[in-house]
Amino acid sequence: MMGGDSRVVLTVLLLLQGLGGEGIEFGGDGGDFGGDYSKLSGIIIPGFASTQLRAWSILDCPYSPLDFNPLDLVWLDTTKLLSAVNCWLKCILLDPYNQTDHPECKSRPDSGLSAITELDPGYITGPLSSVWKEWIKWCIEFGIEANAIIAVPYDWRLSPTMLEERDLYFHKLKLTFETALKLRGGPSIVFAHSLGNNVFRYFLEWLKLEIAPKHYFEWLDQHIHAYFAVGAPLLGAPDTIKAILSGSTFGLPISEGTARVMCNSFGSSMWMMPLSKYCRGEDVYWKHFSKGNGGVHHSYRCSEQEPRSNYSGWPTYIANIEVPLVHAGYEAYPSLSEVTHENLTSMECGLPTQLSFSARETSDGTFFKAIENYDPDGKRLSYQLHRLYHSDPVLNPLTPWDRPPIKTVFCIYGTDLKTEVGYYFAPSGKPYPDNWIITDVIYEIEGSLISRSGNLVDGDPGIASGDETVPYHSLSWCKSWLGPKVNITRAPQAEHDGSDVQIDMNVENNREEDIVPNMTRSQRGKYITYYEDSESIPGKRTAVWELDKDVA
Repeated sequence: MMGGDSRVVLTVLLLLQGLGGEGIEFGGDGGDFGGDYSKLSGIIIPGFASTQLRAWSILDCPYSPLDFNPLDLVWLDTTKLLSAVNCWLKCILLDPYNQTDHPECKSRPDSGLSAITELDPGYITGPLSSVWKEWIKWCIEFGIEANAIIAVPYDWRLSPTMLEERDLYFHKLKLTFETALKLRGGPSIVFAHSLGNNVFRYFLEWLKLEIAPKHYFEWLDQHIHAYFAVGAPLLGAPDTIKAILSGSTFGLPISEGTARVMCNSFGSSMWMMPLSKYCRGEDVYWKHFSKGNGGVHHSYRCSEQEPRSNYSGWPTYIANIEVPLVHAGYEAYPSLSEVTHENLTSMECGLPTQLSFSARETSDGTFFKAIENYDPDGKRLSYQLHRLYHSDPVLNPLTPWDRPPIKTVFCIYGTDLKTEVGYYFAPSGKPYPDNWIITDVIYEIEGSLISRSGNLVDGDPGIASGDETVPYHSLSWCKSWLGPKVNITRAPQAEHDGSDVQIDMNVENNREEDIVPNMTRSQRGKYITYYEDSESIPGKRTAVWELDKDVA
């Protein structure tokens, strides 16, 4: 989730030439800036692990010629990572309970566009860690003014509530929008990638409690003209579970065990947990005004469709884990109501038993409760989930999104790439943090489910697959933001003469089901399919773009 596909970004840029001069209209009335799109600003909210972190300490590293001094790169300096990994870990790790820094070293996010262009600048490392560099380069080539593009980096290790508590991030983000309006005379266009979309969603909910109710929508209309959600994990991503149990190295020269320790110290690690579209939390906004208490636990309310659905609406179970049940009571597993009496013999004998967990059970805490007796991180993870997410005073982020109340919303993502949707774990026989191994992985690919060995797997695959990182089920949730009538256009991604463009107007859209276009495609070509609705919500427009074989 650290990068962005150049073709997706270029397509967006072609739409946004208005940031620097002559532009096209987005729809709507143009707001108070009179339709002069040269007054627009672009605000970038980067994704997970896509902001540089710099040291804010002096740390002597024994047995290494390289120490950490204030403003030295921490994320990401591969030279120091290779030569002084223990020192580097002190600067990157957080306390898993209170999210504070290591006593000997602290890191803070860098600021400005340079914080999100290349994570590890250098002749070799720069291109490998490039995030938004090409995007910024294209902005310059398109003649976009320097003060029209604003980056809002953040410490991607923190949970949303800690971002505000420690860094006042959402207060600063509000001021950024207000400053951009005063500087250029027009509202902003938000570009969010990956986790940046979750950050923006939280900001919109935080803003409800910061601004008087009658001024909330007025503020949004005045300061935000359009929102581009690129590669948004709207219902989470299963590789979050993989990172929590076995570690995700990001391609860095560290072991998976070290990566797991690092990942599980970050409060943000659960921000992209898979969740059920059928379960929602309490309305925190009204609770603040009716009860005056925003710290109450956010109970989940699941519709009757949740128990009737397979896998909480996902293609398969998110996590399947093999454990010896002899050490724990039957009552320790709320999800074991399906276990039949015939299984008790193997349980009593201590033979391994497989437990399967849906998206709801990973996001509501059932999964972590079940592994508490088998993993040292189980209790810590349960604590983090409850304190940082279920009890968040603004929003339980592990609930499905509604359409943001922005004038124009574009949801853009890649499809039909091989994407992980489920995992099988088993004890490795090694000590923590290497105590789990992945025995199998379930992938979705173009409407089918396959195992790591290539065998077809039963389940409920969607009509397409995801973008290699986020499954289609999660990416395409924004289709539920479309109204009952949708205009669909399919066009080749490559240059074309228009003969292969297909248009279908006023297509019926049942929000409970995925909308499937009745259109053809060449097996050798790649297409963009546009779904557009500008009528169901007066004055607002929603568009979903699916790009074949692309990473967003």
